[in-house]
Amino acid sequence: MATPAFDPSVLTRRGVLAAAASTLMLAACGRPGERPDDGPASNAPDDHELVVGVSLELTGRGAALGVLQQRALEITADTLNVTGFPVGKLRRTVRLEIRDNGGNPAEAAKQATDLIQRTQAHALTGGTLAETSMAIIDVAQDLRTPYLSLAAGDGIALPLAERAFVFKLAPDAAEVARRLARLLGTLEIRRVALLAADGLHGDSGVRAVRAALPRADVQLGRTVRLPAGGRGLRTAAARAAAGRPDGVIVWGTAPDSGAAARELRRAGYRGPLFFDAGAVADDTLARPNATAVEGAYVIHPACLSSSPLTAANSAQVAREDFAYRYLQRHGSYTGFAPYASDALQLLVSAARMATNVDRGRLRAFLQTQVVEGMAGAYAFAPTRHGGMEPDSLGVYQVHQGSWERYA
Repeated sequence: MATPAFDPSVLTRRGVLAAAASTLMLAACGRPGERPDDGPASNAPDDHELVVGVSLELTGRGAALGVLQQRALEITADTLNVTGFPVGKLRRTVRLEIRDNGGNPAEAAKQATDLIQRTQAHALTGGTLAETSMAIIDVAQDLRTPYLSLAAGDGIALPLAERAFVFKLAPDAAEVARRLARLLGTLEIRRVALLAADGLHGDSGVRAVRAALPRADVQLGRTVRLPAGGRGLRTAAARAAAGRPDGVIVWGTAPDSGAAARELRRAGYRGPLFFDAGAVADDTLARPNATAVEGAYVIHPACLSSSPLTAANSAQVAREDFAYRYLQRHGSYTGFAPYASDALQLLVSAARMATNVDRGRLRAFLQTQVVEGMAGAYAFAPTRHGGMEPDSLGVYQVHQGSWERYA
């Protein structure tokens, strides 16, 4: 079975950035024998391991996405550890230290501190919710430890001066909204309602949708916020449907996305539904939501569906291999964005280039990564720490209970 690998051969704008990245990489690392000035050496003992601290929503709010990311991490780590990977003169393996933050930002911050100080993790990843990611960011910055966020909210990697050790993998809300606006224009939908989640993710969606729709000559009618914790969805859905829009955008995360679709149908709305990438989880297509979401559209990274017949490059082959391993281990694979797999691969690549696992050097080499990953493509630079490249996004539609490529 092929080992998942990044593929630089399919990059477009990113191919141009790759050359610049090589130059910047050398500059970031200083002269031979020097250490970057952006982080202290890791205190972890040299035990031939790359220790990655992980704080995820495995229970409570966010678990629908957090559990999927845990599975992606474990599959990728197991694959990497079959032979290990060279870091300087050593051959290392990955050790994952996974914690359940339960969707609680305070707990996520506490775990991040413990993972860095006591477990001596070389880097952090996790936080599928914007709120938990923001809590981890503060710790990572204070303790000068690279952190790769899996959340979709804006403001995670910006302002860069305050996010020097932070990298974002999910697509930017503005790019998702622009792709969504083009789709609405193509479908000749002229007036929509927006159902947006509470919190930072929903805030990002409201701003992005309001900015993107006028460019496609689409009018935004009602904007209704989904209540915190998934309660009161029926009232919110009824308010959105009451305006008789041509389409409804649901900007949130599973399980709220599927539940909102169900309540919209109960409120009498029969028009098309549009999701952002946060909807893609097993729960959205589950039986209680199946009828409600049939025919719905989603803007999502290109990893959502692929076929062995079209696996023309190593990134596509790696996605097929990942899906096979996931299916073998967990029994079903309905598609999601395995950002955590990319986070781990990015860290391994940075460690190989840095020739050690010093936190400062990992950070310096992370910001030169220009790669095609499992979920999509990334072009990090000293002036840009995320998110996913816009041309990684595609349009998918639910057809007979599965996501199929639309455009």
